[in-house]
Amino acid sequence: MPAPPPADATATTGPGTSPGAPGSPAPAPRKYRPELQGLRALAAALVVVYHVWLGRVSGGVDVFFLISGFLITGQLFRAAGRGRIGFRPMWGRMIKRLFPAALTVLVVVAGASIVLLPQDRWFQTIKEIFASAFYVENWRLAADSTDYFAQHNTASVVQHYWSLSIQGQFYLVWPLLVALVAFVAARARRSLRGTLFVTLVLVFAASLAYSVHLTATDQPLAYFDSFTRVWEFALGGLLALGIDAVTLPRPVRLVCGWLGVAGLVICGIVLEVGSVFPGYAALWPTLAAGLVILAGATESRWGVDRILASRPFEYLGDLSYALYLWHWPVLIFYLVARDREKIGLAGGAFVIGVSVLLAALTYHLVENPVRLSAIGARTRWGAYRFGVLALLPVVVVAGTWQVVSTKKADFAIDLDDPAHPGAQARAPEAPKRVTPSTVVPPMIAIPNDWGGIANATCVKSARNQSLEMCTSKTTGTPAKRIVAVGDSHVQQYLAALKPLAEQHNYQITFMLKGACPFSTTSDAMPGDKGCTDWNAAAAQEIVALRPDAVFTLASRDVRAGLTEQTPPGFVEQWRALDRAGIPVVAVRDSPRFDFSPAACVESRGRKAPECGVRRDRLFAPAPPYHKAADVPANVSFLDFSDYFCGTVCGPVVGNVLVYMDDNHVTATFMTTLSPALDQAMTAALGW
Repeated sequence: MPAPPPADATATTGPGTSPGAPGSPAPAPRKYRPELQGLRALAAALVVVYHVWLGRVSGGVDVFFLISGFLITGQLFRAAGRGRIGFRPMWGRMIKRLFPAALTVLVVVAGASIVLLPQDRWFQTIKEIFASAFYVENWRLAADSTDYFAQHNTASVVQHYWSLSIQGQFYLVWPLLVALVAFVAARARRSLRGTLFVTLVLVFAASLAYSVHLTATDQPLAYFDSFTRVWEFALGGLLALGIDAVTLPRPVRLVCGWLGVAGLVICGIVLEVGSVFPGYAALWPTLAAGLVILAGATESRWGVDRILASRPFEYLGDLSYALYLWHWPVLIFYLVARDREKIGLAGGAFVIGVSVLLAALTYHLVENPVRLSAIGARTRWGAYRFGVLALLPVVVVAGTWQVVSTKKADFAIDLDDPAHPGAQARAPEAPKRVTPSTVVPPMIAIPNDWGGIANATCVKSARNQSLEMCTSKTTGTPAKRIVAVGDSHVQQYLAALKPLAEQHNYQITFMLKGACPFSTTSDAMPGDKGCTDWNAAAAQEIVALRPDAVFTLASRDVRAGLTEQTPPGFVEQWRALDRAGIPVVAVRDSPRFDFSPAACVESRGRKAPECGVRRDRLFAPAPPYHKAADVPANVSFLDFSDYFCGTVCGPVVGNVLVYMDDNHVTATFMTTLSPALDQAMTAALGW
């Protein structure tokens, strides 16, 4: 995140980066390094170009982290060397630099989102605007990365604030770390530079090791985790402390500068930054940027610093903070307005042009005037009061939007509502035609319309800590005990099982893991040992519970091209339950699309033919489990495909939206399926 540097942070810590002939004494240190602004400009340009035209991550954010570590560590080192780090004025200056542009963009984005974004994206946007305003967006995204159901969220208009959040956390913690090191060094009568250098080496090593480990085990989480990024700031700090000890000949510095720039430009092309960072792969852009900083000012017509220190690059460096803030929401709004997933050359040029214009206006009318103002100079806490006042518009706008949206999303289905029969409209005894009416649930409620059973009691399995077993409440002794086990496509049936449980006093125990259907292997994500172990533990828990029936999937992967299958691992689990004398109710999977039918309805209308797919492209005439080998006698198969599809598998049935995204069924529609499920289960199990 290219946040503006502190006022004096462009000063070097020693003479080593100053120009001079090889072997000659180094001149006095420069107090200003224009090539750093040029490096920021290059990093920002790469971020924007890669996002807009290439749809990839460039590694430019890692350069921003390194530069921040270099500049702030140098500033803090000099302040500690003078005997005192002024926390209050320093953080006050940070507020004046970071808040105006960032919060201005958030307010504008909130207003534009109400007008431009589909309602099903409102709650996600509100949530992330709050997180961004309080510099915890990276942790918000980290939590979503580990939440299977949140992973289906589309790209937020403010998700790029994750890097600003990490940088804000760095600005808060780093001065405390340097102050502590300075205190220890003074008490121990040690060199401040040496003590701080050793400390940063340890921080660098620990953070990099953690980053490599977490990237290998959970890359989406690692990408947003603050601790996996600390080493990048520490590397910048080490460079600031050690650069005065390095005096390179001019030819070497010329090569370093160009190698660094070339490495930055091609990093995002060579590496899949979005899927392999921030582990050891992030050393590429950070070391490349380090080479540019080591090159310094060569005073050569062939030096890359001549370009980076030029006025156009320096000015773009001034705009880089606001440019970073604006380019992403402008891109997302453009794609939404044009109903596209990708952007062309002309469209990308338009997005970049608008972003640069907004960045220039923000810099000249908001960012720079506040930075140069007397705010915080006349009163001790003026900058902090300004920070609170600057936050208020964001909180008020987002909070009001939240309240209004919550009221608008308040909805509950009534099974006796003739205007919204949903799946009941496809029942054999149903009227042939349903009068068109308002489609439910409201689009704004779609993201939260997951099947579930409230007030269930949940416990962790002693066999596997990732296995959570949740049990619904009953009145006295339950009439029947049912275990629902599998992935999110089993979870969606909880909305259909819940009315049965309430009507018949059934007890429902559910064991669910996203992308992990009940099998002896990991069928959705081959090789996922976590899923395989979870399934093994779930099978053991089911045998120990000895329920009256197990509810699970009979097939998976119903997609265009007739890809539906019943994996052998499914049958193996059924056979194990057969040996334990436990009946199984296996339900045919619901369809999966390569688009969101609900979003299609919102943008094009419920009758648009492109919002549905012909049934014969998704479902074969005979389900695959009828052809599976060694299916035991304890399994009863249920097929509700006729309720989802007629000739076409459309987005709306009985005035109810069927799908909440590209493959999950709304809880509202599943609730309307409960009478059919009740009838089918009763017949299959003889209850």
